[in-house]
Amino acid sequence: MARARPPVGLQHVPGHAADRIARLAGIEGLARAVMVGTVPLVALEQLGSKQAVSYAFFGGSIVTVATTLNVARLERLIPRRWILTGGGLALVGAATLFALGPSWSIAIAIGLRSSHASVFSVVLSLYLMDFVAKSDFVNAESRRFLYLAAAWLAGPAFGTWLWSNVDPNAPFVTAMAVTVLMLAYHWRLRFDGNEILRAPIAPAPRIIDSVARFFRRRSLRIAYAITIIRSVFWAALFIYGPIYVVEAGHPEWMAGALLSASSATLFLAPVVDRAARRIGVRATMGIGFALMTVSLSGLAIIGDAATPGIALWLLGATGGGMLDVLGNIPFVRLVKPRERAAMASVFSTWREVSFLIAPALAALALALGRFWLLYAALALLSAGGIILTTYLPRRL
Repeated sequence: MARARPPVGLQHVPGHAADRIARLAGIEGLARAVMVGTVPLVALEQLGSKQAVSYAFFGGSIVTVATTLNVARLERLIPRRWILTGGGLALVGAATLFALGPSWSIAIAIGLRSSHASVFSVVLSLYLMDFVAKSDFVNAESRRFLYLAAAWLAGPAFGTWLWSNVDPNAPFVTAMAVTVLMLAYHWRLRFDGNEILRAPIAPAPRIIDSVARFFRRRSLRIAYAITIIRSVFWAALFIYGPIYVVEAGHPEWMAGALLSASSATLFLAPVVDRAARRIGVRATMGIGFALMTVSLSGLAIIGDAATPGIALWLLGATGGGMLDVLGNIPFVRLVKPRERAAMASVFSTWREVSFLIAPALAALALALGRFWLLYAALALLSAGGIILTTYLPRRL
């Protein structure tokens, strides 16, 4: 029997595609990680209050949702390598504004940074679906998160150290340099679209049609909700975690250390992979949501920022790290090949939607004068995530 022809793009990728995709994700992760700990502190310094910071993140995310939903349309008109390149240039622009821009440009910088992350996520998802066999998804995701863990372990702490001890612009200049490196590596790989699965002559899908088709499918609704809940926790941690550390009386470098330590939980990827194979993806994801629920409930009980709360953030990050390894698998395995680009664009709005939800809840809690209500609301969402995992297909 004749062997199946590999995807066109894969013919240009030397060696194991999953390894190359994982390295690409790791370099891109370092570009964002090196400035992630300083962004909330810069925003707080320039805007003056947590409420203003919340509004800035909320506004930036609105712009990014529109960007994400249009990636499928762009993907039919422009080669993916150029879409990803444009996203990389957006990250360079964001770093420039964080370093040199006036206070009113903070929301624009946040929007550019999130737009890059969204575009990269969509394109990377398409690469994974085109070039990695479904049976290898868990292993490929585990490998990818090991590279991400290394980047996010070093990046936040290093970035805040640069900001505090070298120069306030140093983390942003470093992020620009790493972004350029990421783009160079991407172009060296010569990834491109899978022409066998794609139909370039077809008209670009309307955004409203893609959204409607996505949410008509129960399995995709569940996969999306699970990913949103996971990401809302991370949004809260990356926006308010650094501020929490400073309010608890610790030096600024510890804000980056919290994010680095939280990201170190991604090194659990091989353990999570084995657990998923042993007890199933659904049960492993349920454990992750349970750890997040306990963590957020504890933060709500403590109330104001305090040193014990830092340990609770790390407990929640452990659960979040477990979900990061497995969280995209339901979508990737359940989506139909011919709908990959359109559905990936809708699914990838999870990052922007979470960065809308987290600051919106925080702004509401601040308006009520009870910031602990944010943690209570997130704890309820995490508990809902436990329930949602039971509705996933048993065989993922």
